[in-house]
Amino acid sequence: MTDTSKDIGALVEATNATLARIARDFSPAVFASSLAAEDMVITDLILKAKLPIGIFSLETGRLHAETLAVLDAVKATYGYEIALFRPQPEAVEAYVAQNGLNAFYDSVEMRRECCRVRKVEPLGRALAGNKAWVTGQRRAQSTTRAELHVEEDDAAHGMTKFNPLADWSEEDVWNYIRANKVPYNALHDQGYPSIGCEPCTRAVQPGEDVRAGRWWWENPDSKECGLHMVDGKLIRIKSVAA
Repeated sequence: MTDTSKDIGALVEATNATLARIARDFSPAVFASSLAAEDMVITDLILKAKLPIGIFSLETGRLHAETLAVLDAVKATYGYEIALFRPQPEAVEAYVAQNGLNAFYDSVEMRRECCRVRKVEPLGRALAGNKAWVTGQRRAQSTTRAELHVEEDDAAHGMTKFNPLADWSEEDVWNYIRANKVPYNALHDQGYPSIGCEPCTRAVQPGEDVRAGRWWWENPDSKECGLHMVDGKLIRIKSVAA
């Protein structure tokens, strides 16, 4: 067994322990999946262990066809249907009527407002009534996530937030996916390490940061959609050792 295999084995064991603890001590809990590679790892771990953690995704109305195809792949592979939360139609219509369909290119403020309408508000509905939520965020993904903890106090939503893959590397994620034949978004094979809405995501070039293709027209320190922010700021309120 290689050192990499030993490392991934330890990571998987720790992640399984975290997920089991969430299911045991923080029920009801939900997993917010963007259907990206990291989220497919967590999906695989939750469903194989038959943990009582619901899985949902935010269907913004502007996702790639390849991303939507992952929903069918999950159903075919695991017999599980991921719940979808969509933006309020009237809020989308108001944003487009006032600002234009692609106003998010005009400024960070316009982009964040689009994210608020299409992602943040639906997230609030998806999290309502739960004690904890799980994400696929990793510390190595970007500068905005460098201080990410496995367990955090999410005061904005009044619950605990878990990032079970915080310590995982990109290589760890793909080693797991390949070893376990986990279905994944076809865009990952086309140079998309991080995938969001279609007009806000591009492929990255060799040597670029894994999130360089997200909102590529903005500065690196503004590249968050608001799902992991409080009062407009990305903050880490409290870390709790597992």
